Amino acid sequence: MKSTSIASRDIRTKSRLRENIEAIAVAIILALFIRTFIVQAFKIPSGSMKETLQIGDHILVNKFIYGVKLPYFQYTLIPLKNPQRGDIVVFEFPEDKDKDFIKRVVGVAGDVVEIRNKQVWVNGTLQQGSFIVNSDPHVFPGNLQPRDNFGPVTVPEHSLFVMGDNRDHSYDSRYWGFVDLKAVKGKAFIIYWSWDKDNFGVRWGRLGNILK
Repeated sequence: MKSTSIASRDIRTKSRLRENIEAIAVAIILALFIRTFIVQAFKIPSGSMKETLQIGDHILVNKFIYGVKLPYFQYTLIPLKNPQRGDIVVFEFPEDKDKDFIKRVVGVAGDVVEIRNKQVWVNGTLQQGSFIVNSDPHVFPGNLQPRDNFGPVTVPEHSLFVMGDNRDHSYDSRYWGFVDLKAVKGKAFIIYWSWDKDNFGVRWGRLGNILK
């Protein structure tokens, strides 16, 4: 009888262990699936998108909204729609594909983008918005650098022209060119956490903010 009891306990222990391992494996697979195809978290390391995004903001990016992509191959399996003007997108930095950048879409394929004395014009229409920040009063001529006077340029097919909201302190399409649609990882849509390292505290008022 003792031998039978011990054997039964061993079977139950192995069964519980197997169930736990299977549950962990399913959870890992599900997490990887969500991260790869649905939603991914990113942290903001620079001030190029101030005041919309602060250094230390943690955001969620919708990876499904622009279609289902095959990981690592930049191939879209199920296309849904392309980024639109005004979308805040995360993409592989063209000059270093190991880095992810976040900027706002200013121009899409076929758009003519021009910057005159810090003002952005798309297809001859002045682009305005409360999110735009110009903190430097100096205006540089286009032959010196492209920050304040640029173009006009036409956005190629399957490409985007992007800029940071903090226009005077953003390294963007004015300097390194266009973003290939294949490099776009998704659209930023919410701040789920925000840490102010200078004041060593949580920015409670930013949590849950929907990005526009």
